[in-house]
Amino acid sequence: MKTYPLYDLSIIIVNYGTVECLVRCLDSIYPQVTNCQVIVVDNASCDNSQDMIKSNFPWVNLIANDQNLGFAKANNQALEISKGKYVYFLNPDTEVKPGTIQSIVKFMDYHQDVGLAGTRIISPDGSPQSSVEKRYPGENHTKEEVKGLKGDIAWVLGASMIVRSSIIENLKGFDERFFLYGEDQDLCLRIRKLGWIVGYIQGAVVTHLGGQSERDNLPVEVWGKKFEAELLFYEKHYTKKSILAIRRANLVQAYWRIFTLKLTLPFCRDKRPGLDKLDKYRLVLKTFNTKNV
Repeated sequence: MKTYPLYDLSIIIVNYGTVECLVRCLDSIYPQVTNCQVIVVDNASCDNSQDMIKSNFPWVNLIANDQNLGFAKANNQALEISKGKYVYFLNPDTEVKPGTIQSIVKFMDYHQDVGLAGTRIISPDGSPQSSVEKRYPGENHTKEEVKGLKGDIAWVLGASMIVRSSIIENLKGFDERFFLYGEDQDLCLRIRKLGWIVGYIQGAVVTHLGGQSERDNLPVEVWGKKFEAELLFYEKHYTKKSILAIRRANLVQAYWRIFTLKLTLPFCRDKRPGLDKLDKYRLVLKTFNTKNV
């Protein structure tokens, strides 16, 4: 059993090939890290992320992996050495606005029924990003699986979320079967199943670029990872009957979208967006036709 809290907050950042973003992220939190522990897990980045941290941010606890272990497993590595009353999971492609760290700690101190909370997330141009969801993936095809849970927030975006250390320890961290996507949805649902509320901290603001670790991958490759995570979420939390309904709905939508795209594509001047959508819905057909769902 870990001895904590030694700090008010442990900030955990998982990095993979985003050194320039990581510099800005760490610079943004440095003025706010009073009584905070900062842990960066680097998943074998091919840039100079690890050397950069050692040279410029000696106050950061660095875990240097020799392979990409994925988001969930890397976070769990950091949880093993975290000693904060709360844990703040933060993406490296973010910049934390002044006062945010203090705001999230105060929020959790005051709202004792909240187990995990997300923050307000904006794009670099100041426009809002969707960071709060009231429903889980496929929930409109379920019956009783997610009924009776406390609060009206289903899940918050994992790019910026704070959780009580006692809860995340009780849950033994993230489910490591989620390699990159879906782990935030899964964690929020598991916490709500324990009787806690998922909260939202309006006064805490984080700028988020998004998708930086996947910027070199084709759209269809990213969609493939997202579909795999969705399937895992369904298999873990929903009944076979609900999963069958979700499967049918996805297949019907995919067949229809492929049909309409083939009709309209010849008349499009820029065919690239339509071709990307065709690839996406063909992948839906492949995924939901071949997987045991």
